[in-house]
Amino acid sequence: MTATVPPSTDAAHAHTDERYRKVAIIGSGPAGLTAAIYAGRANLEPLVLAGNVPMGQLMITSDVENYPGFPEGIQGPELMQKFREQAERFGSTIVERDVTKVDFSERPFRMWVGDDLYRADAVIVATGASALWLGLPSEEAFRGRGVSACATCDGFFFRGREVAVVGGGDTALEEATFLTRFADKVTMLVRRDAFRGSKIMQERAERDPKIEILFNREVAEVKGEMTVNALTLRDTATGETSELDVQGLFVAIGYKPNTDLFADQLRVGDGGYLEVVDETGSGIEGVFVAGDVHDHRYRQAVTAAGDGCKAAIDAERWLASVGEIEASTATNW
Repeated sequence: MTATVPPSTDAAHAHTDERYRKVAIIGSGPAGLTAAIYAGRANLEPLVLAGNVPMGQLMITSDVENYPGFPEGIQGPELMQKFREQAERFGSTIVERDVTKVDFSERPFRMWVGDDLYRADAVIVATGASALWLGLPSEEAFRGRGVSACATCDGFFFRGREVAVVGGGDTALEEATFLTRFADKVTMLVRRDAFRGSKIMQERAERDPKIEILFNREVAEVKGEMTVNALTLRDTATGETSELDVQGLFVAIGYKPNTDLFADQLRVGDGGYLEVVDETGSGIEGVFVAGDVHDHRYRQAVTAAGDGCKAAIDAERWLASVGEIEASTATNW
């Protein structure tokens, strides 16, 4: 059942607060920035609380070949910069800081960025997902000193070296292929006896002379001095260990939805993903959800963008229904 949130007793003051907006968007990946574009076109002047590391997973993605409109492909960071510029063109304000606390118990809804309080009559949650790590103390010790989860960010620093990529899905396959532009050799470490990624990505990796694929392997320890110089591998079938000399380790084993901020506010389902009702509803009237923070099935940039579009339209229509904006101002989508 959808919860009805009472208006705040100090709502009138919110309308004179420079940190008050009709719509606030938490997150700035494809879902959040698409929501900002649509909300901006509806003259809602949305506030985007983008986070300290803004613009989502595509900022650590190399070639994006499956986003419509770019037949030759486009770099992930370049695509996200275009999203941002379009959002700002339509009046979005972007704050590159993390939201530290939210209160969705009354309207205007409240969001804190450190000690700064922001308020909005409607909120779109589009916080996406974050890279998963192996959980090894040695991995953490060498993070930023040879261990990375972002080939696009760090691949250049491994020019002429040998590196390893952990993972068996499309993310790992893409990372490995991208790294061949810089590294002399890329060893893929797949915990299972087969890939989980798409066939086209598998075939691309298998054809690449710079890529070696080791199935039934996991990293037991990251070794080095100032930087990484070797990995201890464990055979997942036999338990035997071996050494692999590499100067870099890229972890590409998946993502965790960024829902910790909302654990006591919104409904969190299996795998930590937010649950939605009626396409984009959160269960609280005026709070909407979009993108990978709830999508455990597709997790694509184009579906996240579609979610952001739907959430912005739903937010505008809801604002009109409760009298926060004139129904006659509804955008002709």
